[in-house]
Amino acid sequence: MNSVLRIPLNASPEQAARLQALQQGFARVCNALAPLVQQTRVWNRVALHHLAYRQLREQFPEMGSQMVCNAIYSVSRTCRMVFQHPASPFHLSRLGDKPLPLLRFADSCPVYFDRHTLSLKAGQLSMFTLDGRMRFQLALQAQDEALFHERKLREIVLARGADGVYGLSFFLADPDAPPEGAAPAEGRDAEIPEYVMVEETV
Repeated sequence: MNSVLRIPLNASPEQAARLQALQQGFARVCNALAPLVQQTRVWNRVALHHLAYRQLREQFPEMGSQMVCNAIYSVSRTCRMVFQHPASPFHLSRLGDKPLPLLRFADSCPVYFDRHTLSLKAGQLSMFTLDGRMRFQLALQAQDEALFHERKLREIVLARGADGVYGLSFFLADPDAPPEGAAPAEGRDAEIPEYVMVEETV
């Protein structure tokens, strides 16, 4: 059974501004990559990395190498939802010979982290931002800490809630769960994300 652990961040106004700047920068990288997906029809994560990584690193040096990789992951993941999920109106089988639509990521898009850009040790959270690491003290319940040891950490996502509060979601999978990207998942991947606008080509 998979689990999602959501942790609100007790961010000061200055910290919230730094998180917002990171979120906006992440969206810019995703939007720089989206036209390449439209032109090439390539969104496999590894293939997309080979096509775009060097150029994105040169274009967005402030994002750092690993966060650029995470943006590539975000675009690849979103394209799987939009173009491969059976419920999507933009499934490849429905598009036929039409050009792919262009995806546009809003400044509110989630930011994906990994073990290089975020660490959690003894309740101390350290995360990448555009102007250095930011640290938070987290009061985790014993059962939440146990989940980190028992489950496989699949995704770490930063998002801003409707209440304006930033929080982290940790997606934890059973050790025997299929690897990420094996197939479009049901459930939370079933709809086109609200932070993505799909522009159809006339």
